[in-house]
Amino acid sequence: MTPRVPPSGGQFELAAGDYRAVVVEVGAGLRCLEYQERALLDGYGAEEICEGARGQLLIPWPNRVEDGRYRFEGSDRQLSISEPERNCAIHGLVRWVPWTVLEREQARIVLGTRLHPHPGYPHVLDLRIDYRLNADAGLEMQLGAVNLGADPAPFGFGMHPYLTAGTSTIDSCELELPADRWLPTDDRGIPRSSPLPLLGSEFDFRSPRQLGGTEIDFAFCDLRRDDHGRATLTLRDPESGHASSLWVDSSIGWIEIFTGDHLPSRRREGLGVEPMSCPPNALASGEDLLILQPGESHTAAWGISV
Repeated sequence: MTPRVPPSGGQFELAAGDYRAVVVEVGAGLRCLEYQERALLDGYGAEEICEGARGQLLIPWPNRVEDGRYRFEGSDRQLSISEPERNCAIHGLVRWVPWTVLEREQARIVLGTRLHPHPGYPHVLDLRIDYRLNADAGLEMQLGAVNLGADPAPFGFGMHPYLTAGTSTIDSCELELPADRWLPTDDRGIPRSSPLPLLGSEFDFRSPRQLGGTEIDFAFCDLRRDDHGRATLTLRDPESGHASSLWVDSSIGWIEIFTGDHLPSRRREGLGVEPMSCPPNALASGEDLLILQPGESHTAAWGISV
C-alpha cells in the first residue's frame, strides 16, 4: 500500500527544553509551537490543509498587490490573481511549494527552495529558512534570500503565524503592540493614505489593554525597539497569566495585525501577527521594497517565545 502523505508534506519536529515545534515541507511553514504542552500558536493539525495562511512564509512579497499589477524598471507586470474575491495577488509565490531539508538537528532545521520565474515575477531567488529552538529563548527564525538572476529583483517577505494565549477567543486577551503608526486600507486591503499616528486611535495598544471586540486587519510601523534593535509584541491572558510574544529584528519594519474576523472558520481564535519587510501593495508603491541586485543576498530574523 502506498503510504499516505499529510496535506502539508513532511513533518519535522523540533524539541528543546519545554519547547516543541513542528515545521512542514509545504511552504516550509510553522505548523505548531508549544511550551510545556501549551500552544503558543493557533496552528493546524497534521491531517489538515493550512487555512488562513497559518504559519506560512510570504515571499517574494507579503500581503496584497492590487489587481496583481505593478511596474518595475519601465516594465508593466501582471501577477496571477490568487485572491479573486478582492482581485489581488496575495502572499507571494512559495507558500504551497515543497521545500528541501538542507540541515537537520534535534532542535534545528534548515529548509530551502529555488524560486524560478513566474508570470509577473521573472526572477530567480535562492531561499532558505533556518528554524532554531532554544530551551531558554524559544523559537528563532532566520530567512536568507539570494538573487541568482541577471537582473535586479524587487523583494519583500513576511510570515503569517497566529498567536494564542490559550483562550477560546482573543477577545479577553491583552495586547501590547510597540508601534507608533498604523496604515489605513480600503475594503480590499489596499493602502490609500500614509500611515497615521496611533495616539488616540482605537488601535493604540502601546500600553497593554484588552482587545475586546476590536477588529484589526492593518499594518503597523514605527516600531519601538530595545537596545538590540528588537521590537516585541505580546498577547496575554490576564486570568491565567499565559502569554505568547513575537519579536522582530531591525530589518523588519512592519507588523500586520489580523484579528480573523472574516475567516470562514476559527474566527478570532488566534491573533494573526505578521512580521513584514514592507507594507501591503509594496510591489506597486515601492515603499520599503528591497531591490536585490544580481548576486546580492538579504537576511532577517524574528522569533516566538513565552
